[in-house]
Amino acid sequence: MRLTNVYRLGLKELKSLWADKVLLFLICWAFSGAIYTAATATSQELHNAPVAVVDEDRSPLSRRIVDAFYKPYFQAPQQIGLAELDRGMDLGRYSFTLIIPANFQHDVLAGRQPDVQLNIDATIMSQAFIGATYIKSIALGEVNEYLTGRRDGSATPIMLTPRVRYNPNLTGVWFGGVMEVINNVTMLTVVLVGAAFIREREHGTIEHLLVMPLTPFEIMLAKVWANGLAVLCGVTFALTVMVQGVLKVPIAGSLPLFLATAAAYLFAAASIGIFLGTVARSMPQLGLLMILIIIPLMLLSGGVTPRESMPAVVQQVMLAAPTTYFVRMAQAILYRGAGINVIWTDLLAMLGVGSVFFTVALLRFRKAVTQTQV
Repeated sequence: MRLTNVYRLGLKELKSLWADKVLLFLICWAFSGAIYTAATATSQELHNAPVAVVDEDRSPLSRRIVDAFYKPYFQAPQQIGLAELDRGMDLGRYSFTLIIPANFQHDVLAGRQPDVQLNIDATIMSQAFIGATYIKSIALGEVNEYLTGRRDGSATPIMLTPRVRYNPNLTGVWFGGVMEVINNVTMLTVVLVGAAFIREREHGTIEHLLVMPLTPFEIMLAKVWANGLAVLCGVTFALTVMVQGVLKVPIAGSLPLFLATAAAYLFAAASIGIFLGTVARSMPQLGLLMILIIIPLMLLSGGVTPRESMPAVVQQVMLAAPTTYFVRMAQAILYRGAGINVIWTDLLAMLGVGSVFFTVALLRFRKAVTQTQV
């Protein structure tokens, strides 16, 4: 009988969600267009950067350096005069301008070290630092190859050969698309469950449920499985259609294992949503609480920057958040192909934290619905 109550209450939640076209649109967008936009709109690597060159030497070596800039990192270099440099940089036509002085090749062959000036438009922070490193490497490589026949002019006792796992070309789209799916799981689960609770509270239907032969545990569990099922369907679509199909991102691990892990995380995230719903008195208050909770969860859980680069205090505090364990497990499964034997400790910790939030929300449930609304 208890399971039947939970099942029927969950069907009621799904019907309510289906009738709310705004939330339905939010779910569809979050697991389709938002994934593609987040993965492709912002580029963290150098791509088609505009370059201009002031070549005052006009020698074979200077032309060799100019010809070394090619796509997809740089656009074809534009030859300009020194008088055009400042205006072009001020107008944003060029991200980088390289000035090769007169007698450059002559000085290089004579063993001198001539100065080559590189001007950088640092307002484009995502490309300024990387582009400067690339241009320096290109110029030094061409000079070394011109003089010695080898691009690497430094003699070292060992040969270092780097091999990049999962993302061999260091493509930012691969990382951005998957992490956007993970972040949207957190955001939507908390939003849907919290909004469902507040909506019923504002409409007075939550009191109707409490006078029925139902327990708060059954009501909460129904909200968890119904809204969690909607998010889980969206996650499945996002990974199979948007990430693997549209963005062409390979998944290294087991998709069923990740979905099972996501289902366990949905319990923890939904518990946070219910807890916030018991704290807030209205939708505007819930929205403000979401800003205070969701943004730190996404930024400090390791999904944006590695946890190892954060202060030790922040790392310890975030162990009390289920998002930290979910991000760690998701990256291990989807990026490195980890199995259950690798992630089981994080899975148990996440379920433990989620159970704490669920228990606290359950204790606040009756008190919250009986409070006088203002």
